Formats: sequence, structure tokens, C-alpha cells
Amino acid sequence: MKPDFDRYPLLVAWETTHACLLACKHCRASAEPDPLPGELSTQEGLALIRELASYNPKPILLPTGGDPLRRPDLFPLLEEAQRQGVKVGITPAVTAQLTRKVVQRFAELGVHQMALSLDGASAATHDSFRGVPGTFKLALQALDWAKEFGLMTQINSTVTRLTAGELSGLADILEAKGVATWEVFFLVPVGRGALLNQLSAEEYETVMHWLYQASRRYSFKIRTTEGPQFRRVVMQRRSHEGQSDGALVGAGRGVHLSDGNGFVFVSATGEVYPSGFLALSAGNIRQQSLLEVYQNSPIFRQLRDKNLLKGKCGACEYKNLCGGSRARAWAETRDYLEAEPRCSYVPVALRT
Repeated sequence: MKPDFDRYPLLVAWETTHACLLACKHCRASAEPDPLPGELSTQEGLALIRELASYNPKPILLPTGGDPLRRPDLFPLLEEAQRQGVKVGITPAVTAQLTRKVVQRFAELGVHQMALSLDGASAATHDSFRGVPGTFKLALQALDWAKEFGLMTQINSTVTRLTAGELSGLADILEAKGVATWEVFFLVPVGRGALLNQLSAEEYETVMHWLYQASRRYSFKIRTTEGPQFRRVVMQRRSHEGQSDGALVGAGRGVHLSDGNGFVFVSATGEVYPSGFLALSAGNIRQQSLLEVYQNSPIFRQLRDKNLLKGKCGACEYKNLCGGSRARAWAETRDYLEAEPRCSYVPVALRT
């Protein structure tokens, strides 16, 4: 049965802290070494986890940051999630705090998946992007620790003009390390990422088609963040090959999450955003429940109504499958319902 995203989110990302020791060139949060004033307390974090446990179905909690390991109470929070039966996928920063013992503890606490970032296929390219030497080597070591303790892994990679040439080498590394999922992020110009060069719409299309070919060649699943056009590309390619489009690559059968539609982001200070890349506050969990904001906020309700999309996204026959990146539309046009700025596809209705 398809989940009803008007009622409950499927994924809840919680920016557990703004603090991080890395200085990644693309950082959405422009994270810094120290926490922000007024970050959610332990009790507030526990209350959030208990609220999620009351949803039907229970969502997956994604503790992110900054770096969740910079939060002293991380493990008690994970223990509560385990007690409440809330599935967790954690995204720690690759720093000296990510040790073999920490990975073992993740596994003991029932963490479903650990996601790490790799943006280059060599130490030279990756460490330059991440701003700290040694992160490439440590990321590969952490993947080995995860395998040792039976913890499923995901690699997150950001596509920019600096990193697009690394994708092929990255795919080979992921296959060799037995990674389960490759989440490919298409840069949205926010935070420190605003200083980086995005690819053009045509270049994005080329990358999407390359990802489809990679999905046929490698054993791991491939998904995209802020690149919903990939679902359209997959459907087009599968149709051309005479295959059923019932199961998109790595996307689940008929389940298409997007900003504010099955996905919600809670900031370190409790602000509720449609996603970390679309940082428009729809409320704060200190004033109302997360579910109340998710269900009733005008921003969220508009984002879930694909009939409100403007420009070529509104006219597109793939709008319910894709819908364009609402975060990129906001970043580039200041209207989150406008057409996706980095899509080269021309809808049938607009062809002459």
C-alpha cells in the first residue's frame, strides 16, 4: 500500500547539531566547529523521537548535521530510538571522532544504515573538497568497519563542476567496498555551496543518463537528492528498452519523495523545513508538534500539490513522477513552485 504523504512523512532528517570539524566546500549548513546557541536539548530530542514513534507508519529518522558525533548525548538518543522501534539511518562526518568503536556501537544500537560522504575517487580530490586531509582514507576505513559489524552503508556524493569527473571512479570504489546505496546529490546553491559552480541543465541530463547506465552495471542502488529528473530518465530509458516502469532504480515501487512530500527536515534549533536545501521555516517544534507543521503548514501543503507547479514543470507529463527540485527553484528564482532551472527536458505539451 502506498504511504499517504499528506498524513505522515516517510523520512525525518534531524540536524542534531550545527557543529562539525570539517569545512566542506558545498556544505548546505555552512557548519562550524561549535554548536549554535539554543540547539534542541536532550529532552527535546527524546520528545521528538517519541513523537515519531507515534506515527503510523513510523518514519525513518535520519540524524544529520553538522556532525551528529559532535553531540554528547547522541548515543542516549539512539538508544531511545531503538526502544521506540524507530528505524535510524545516520550520517556522521568523517573525522577522528568516527572510530571503529563508534561504528560498532551504531551496529549494537540497531542503526539501520550509516551514510558517509565521498566526493572524489582519490585522496587528492576528495580531501580538497572536504577541506581536511585524511578524510578519504578514513571514509574507506569506516566502510570496512561497517562491513565488519554488519552495518549497511550508503555513500553520498555531490555533483558539481569540481566533482562530476570523479563519478566513474567513485562507482568502482563503492562496488569494491560492498556499499548498498549511492545517493547522488545535485548541488543546490545554498550555504557554502552557493560559491560552487553547478552544471548546466544539459550537463545534468548527461549525468542522469550515465547514472542510469551505472545502475545496470553495478550491484548497489542509485538514488538522487535534488535531482528528481532521474526518475523521468529511468522511466524513459526503461520504456525505450521495453521494460516495465513499475520499479524505478533504487526509488521503491511508486514511492516518490520530494521536499515537503514524504520528507521533512528539523533544524538544530527546531525549525521545520521541507528539506535542508529548502530552508524555509514552516514552524518550530518548540511551539507545535512536527506532525502539525507537516500536515497543515501552507508551504508543505503547496509543495504536495503538483497542480500548483508553474512553467514547464506545471505543463510536464512527468510532474507527478518528478516535479523538479523545489529547493533549486527557490534558490535560483525565489519561488519554490517555479520551473526547475536545471532541466533540459521539453514537455510534450510545449513542443511545437
